[in-house]
Amino acid sequence: MQEPASRRWFWIRVSFLLAVLAVVALYAWNDARRRRERNEWKRTLEIALVVVRDGPVSEPAVSALRSQTRELESVLAAQLARYRGAPARPFSFAVFGPVDRVKPLPEAPDGLVAAAKYAWQLRAFTADVDERAGVPTRGFDARVYLVVRPPSQRGFVEGMSEHGGRVGVALAELDETTIPLTLFVAAHELFHTLGANDRYDAAGRTLVPDGLAEPERVPLFPQRYAELMARNRPLAPDREVPPASLDELWVGATTAREVGWLSP
Repeated sequence: MQEPASRRWFWIRVSFLLAVLAVVALYAWNDARRRRERNEWKRTLEIALVVVRDGPVSEPAVSALRSQTRELESVLAAQLARYRGAPARPFSFAVFGPVDRVKPLPEAPDGLVAAAKYAWQLRAFTADVDERAGVPTRGFDARVYLVVRPPSQRGFVEGMSEHGGRVGVALAELDETTIPLTLFVAAHELFHTLGANDRYDAAGRTLVPDGLAEPERVPLFPQRYAELMARNRPLAPDREVPPASLDELWVGATTAREVGWLSP
């Protein structure tokens, strides 16, 4: 007996939906595998650093930022060599932009509904920037969007990144004097995408001992370096300052384990 047309269409729809689900599941599995592969450090990771102007930032500052990304590559290579015992270049940065901010910058989420809204807004923000800055849709292990503003009296250093994901957002005030700090913040957000956690408390103070670059130092203060995920260099138990140069950047043992530079 011939199967009714309505039943045949039912099974066609079910088969189509199952096929779509299988494709989505395969894509998700492959993407997760490729993200985990980054932490094996068998190759240099390709990172897009996309500069987004949020105000009249000077061209000389942007040009200097672009040139000093090579110094950031060298500093991070030296940090990896401390744990791997041989010189290696963990990152290669390709700088895009600057382009002016057009779409609103998404606000950090609080709750599941807000997280879904944030993901949608972030996608719209990055897609707009990528198109105008000429960022390829493929070929990068992570993209860090560096939103820069002119300096103000209050200071401005923040970030919003996908933990273990592919997109980081760093916000900083940029002129010729703040380039090292701006690149430090960009590296901080990049390490979030590789699985590293913050090393400071709700008030922004460095956590002791995990947030210290040299927790074994005697005397403990002042610290000579700023642990990358803590962001500041502690001078005393109640006083710390932002790093003044990339030479102060340090990747501590806990951070190194989280990103795969050290075995767990």
